[in-house]
Amino acid sequence: MISCLKVKDALVQFETALSLDPNPVEAQAALYNKACCHAYQGEAKKAAECLRTALRDYNLKFGTILNDPDLASLRASPEFKELQEEARLGGEDIGYSFRRDLKLISEVQAPFRGVRRFFYVAFSAAAGISLLFTVPRLFRAIKGGDGAPDIWETVGNAGINIGGIIVLVALYFWDNKKEEEQLAQISRNETLSRLPLRLSTNRIVELVQLRDTVRPVILAGKKESVSSALQKAERFRTELLRRGVLLVPVIWGEGRTPQVEKKGFGVSKKAATALPSIGEDFEKRAQSITAKSKLKAEIRFKAEVISLEEWERWIRDQQESEGVTPGEDVYIILRLDGRVRRSGKGMPDWSQIVQELPPMEALLSKLER
Repeated sequence: MISCLKVKDALVQFETALSLDPNPVEAQAALYNKACCHAYQGEAKKAAECLRTALRDYNLKFGTILNDPDLASLRASPEFKELQEEARLGGEDIGYSFRRDLKLISEVQAPFRGVRRFFYVAFSAAAGISLLFTVPRLFRAIKGGDGAPDIWETVGNAGINIGGIIVLVALYFWDNKKEEEQLAQISRNETLSRLPLRLSTNRIVELVQLRDTVRPVILAGKKESVSSALQKAERFRTELLRRGVLLVPVIWGEGRTPQVEKKGFGVSKKAATALPSIGEDFEKRAQSITAKSKLKAEIRFKAEVISLEEWERWIRDQQESEGVTPGEDVYIILRLDGRVRRSGKGMPDWSQIVQELPPMEALLSKLER
């Protein structure tokens, strides 16, 4: 891990760079990296001020701040919420799409949805056209007379067309509903990946940084329920650690929402319109900066949630999606890849979880990554 001395030296260098009349790209980079140093030292206010200047004067994109693991501790602070609101009022895109288009992810997971919809529409149109020709024949069949078509045959054809249209339209709307549910689940997964934790070493990380390293088990409920579950887990500590379990207790009602002053800012005239934003290749940065081997040494048996109100909001959304009354005691087990493995009401049976989860060195764990 970077030493405090190196961070202080870096701050001095960035200050010096800013004093040398840098061009916009250099100033943006110096301010951004200075903010990362302040965030590393837990100086959220100073980090936010550097980013505020970079956003306002040097066209830094807010998505960069959302994506950088070096700023995880800042994103868990009230100063970040204030900065986010200022950016929103200033016209910045502060959405939590996390670098990826939800529609694109949905299409990858359901690659034939577009083809199905095309056939639904095409066959519905064909049935509709056929029905248009069948209706006059039906009238002629009802009137009877020479040359009139057979009434039962015509009624059957009309019934087939009408039934086909009804079925195809129903399938189209059913597919749309499934897509909305899928997008909501993808959005919840991405939101979950950004929830912050404080490790036993006091380091703040986001769940996305722990992927492939631990299986978080979220325990959400009343204080006495969660405390009891944590005590019972201690008896299985060794076996749970072998399976990469990281306990994440969330006690209902202990969150406090910071007051945010409503003030926005626009883009300064100094900002170049075509100025690139640094740090946009997040996946590459995450591999080099996160240093998962160092994180493993910091992870213990239990982590503390940061921004409790955000955790509560995500858990309540998850409860609603699974038909559980929001606010009930629940546990949620995550996979190594960060997705929800399963959940249940009440607190978990630790002996069952030990039987269910394979050890970290097992083949099944490697396939789960």
